[in-house]
Amino acid sequence: MAPSDLPSHHDEPARPSPPSEPEDPRGNADHQIHVIGLMVGTALMFIGFLNVFLSISGGFEINIVPFLIYFGGLAVWANAAVETPAIRYSVMATAVLLALGLFQYGEVLFWHKQVLFWTTIIIVMYFMFVEPKKPTT
Repeated sequence: MAPSDLPSHHDEPARPSPPSEPEDPRGNADHQIHVIGLMVGTALMFIGFLNVFLSISGGFEINIVPFLIYFGGLAVWANAAVETPAIRYSVMATAVLLALGLFQYGEVLFWHKQVLFWTTIIIVMYFMFVEPKKPTT
């Protein structure tokens, strides 16, 4: 038996770990729904934007469906990402109204595609270069 195997009188007694807070299943489900909304909204916006971008660069015409997909994704994303209710619902209402307006108009003009393209680029650049504020604890 090695001396290191013997119990030492100088060792501190083992402290029990602090009790962990019980996990709230509802909070966990809310977080999962939030993440799913972010993923689905971003995917729909990307699919719609990709169709618009390819039609601009390829020079071919598209119908209204990519715009409907894009604005639907924007509404889903805003519901999951924006925390202030007034801003959240105004972004969602604007996305739905733009989609319905373009649907009523019935055709996509070149400037529609340009506005969607450059607005998306500006928004992405904003979120790339503005760091979120870290909460102080």
